[in-house]
Amino acid sequence: MLMPSIFGENLFDDFFDYPVRRRMPERRPAEPKDLPSVMKTDVREDEKGFELDIDLPGYDKKDVKAELKDGYLTVSAEVSRNNDEKDEGGRYIRRERYFGSCQRSFYVGEELTEEDIRAKFENGVLKIHVPKKEAKPKVEEKKIIAIEG
Repeated sequence: MLMPSIFGENLFDDFFDYPVRRRMPERRPAEPKDLPSVMKTDVREDEKGFELDIDLPGYDKKDVKAELKDGYLTVSAEVSRNNDEKDEGGRYIRRERYFGSCQRSFYVGEELTEEDIRAKFENGVLKIHVPKKEAKPKVEEKKIIAIEG
């Protein structure tokens, strides 16, 4: 049976396919507003070393820890808050708890020690100064094999 050309190959294929495609939303890539605002880091380099500015909104100095191990500088922050409000009878009117933690690591080299790195926390920003140190060249050791005879 011949069908008019306005319907294409099959009338029902277009009918059932078109609305389904239209209703399905397309996935979009994450935009900056979708990403968490914690631990965003600015790194500046000068002749003396590197300056790191790490954003830690909502954290206090006592919540932040910086550690140097195996050439990696690891900055971690952890906060725990408990806001309890009770009435005169001891019943809870409102009870809210919050716990949050974050961590980030940077490779700074195995030549640095804890005394070389300076850190300062103010207004929710951790400022870290990492000096540049030249890697000491390894001294080549001669290994002599004794020859018998």
